[in-house]
Amino acid sequence: QVQLVESGGGLVQAGGSLRLSCAASGRSFGAYAMGWFRQAPGKEREFVATINWSGGRTYYADSVKGRFTISRDNAKNTMYLQMNNLKPEDTAVYYCNAGGMAGNGTYYSGADSWGKGTLVTVSS
Repeated sequence: QVQLVESGGGLVQAGGSLRLSCAASGRSFGAYAMGWFRQAPGKEREFVATINWSGGRTYYADSVKGRFTISRDNAKNTMYLQMNNLKPEDTAVYYCNAGGMAGNGTYYSGADSWGKGTLVTVSS
């Protein structure tokens, strides 16, 4: 099992940028595909982006494609989410997860590998 801690959230104006980090400890970080999810107030948790173990494959939700970039540094056991051109509808708690990725890019979240989240608030 891998332990995850998110950071980098905060308050930003619409059009601004933030970079989230997800620091991992425990079992081999590099063995996992990783994902970012978010949960807005009153809504269900939704998929944002995923990256495979090497960083060579990435997939995004349509709502963030072209604005967000997922990356990872296996030497630092850290994953990132660069968020540009933020919109008020991006306001949510953002969570990272360690899981797996199918050949078609479908991400399978690890049930026991969630961080506690970091809050992103985008003002209009």
